[in-house]
Amino acid sequence: MKWLKRKQDAQPQLSVEQQRAEKIAELGAQLWASRQERGLSLEEMVAMTKIPRRLLQAIEEGNLNDLPEPIYIQGLIRQFADAVGFNGAEFASNFPVASEQMKLQPVGEPKSIGLLRPIHLYLLYIFVIICSVSGLSQLLNNAELRANNNESTPVIGQGTVVNSQEKLIKTEPVSDDRASIGDHHSRDKSNQSVQIGVTLKASSWIRVVADGKTEFEGTLPEGTHRVWKAEEQLTVKTNNAGGVLMSVNQQAAKEMGQLGEEEEIKIAAAKPGL
Repeated sequence: MKWLKRKQDAQPQLSVEQQRAEKIAELGAQLWASRQERGLSLEEMVAMTKIPRRLLQAIEEGNLNDLPEPIYIQGLIRQFADAVGFNGAEFASNFPVASEQMKLQPVGEPKSIGLLRPIHLYLLYIFVIICSVSGLSQLLNNAELRANNNESTPVIGQGTVVNSQEKLIKTEPVSDDRASIGDHHSRDKSNQSVQIGVTLKASSWIRVVADGKTEFEGTLPEGTHRVWKAEEQLTVKTNNAGGVLMSVNQQAAKEMGQLGEEEEIKIAAAKPGL
């Protein structure tokens, strides 16, 4: 008998992981049997416990690889057990959570390190998420601010432009003179021509002569709008002056005369310098 006892003592003890694997298989089988007795599906258990289906199925099948940390597994077992009629706290206490390393702490080492509760882990997790979101938001704001600064190019004084790389680009003073000379030249050129626009209020015969050349002669229907230009002189003649609205050089349009009367109007281009 003493030899037998010594042989039994010599057998290796199960590791914590092996104990957990055996216990989750045992507890999972009991939970599965209780669920079947109550006629509940896994989908109904998900609605009752708010636990994802894959975790409930992993508990029933005793699959530790698909389950989270032991402390969370114990909480899941407690919720599952409560939902199928067990005393959840008592039922879940059968699942080993503490590890051998936690039980054998050296003397003088703070014990609070191994005593973190789930609520502490949740708070730490939330804190990390808040810091990450805050940092990302700040990064996006800085990127948007830099983009806005690059798009806007402030102008400092006359002849100097500051771009986003803070380089000074000086414009040549003579460019303003050339621009003003060009504008003056274009104004002089525009002053040397004349333009009329006619809009027909009623169907009328009309003839237009530009610089001695007949550009149009015929009857235009009501609603017609036509434009003619000449370098020196435009002559417009109609047999229904009241039915023709005429504008000179894009000014306000006016009737050429009275309705049904014949009228001829000559418009000469303004001379440069006048």
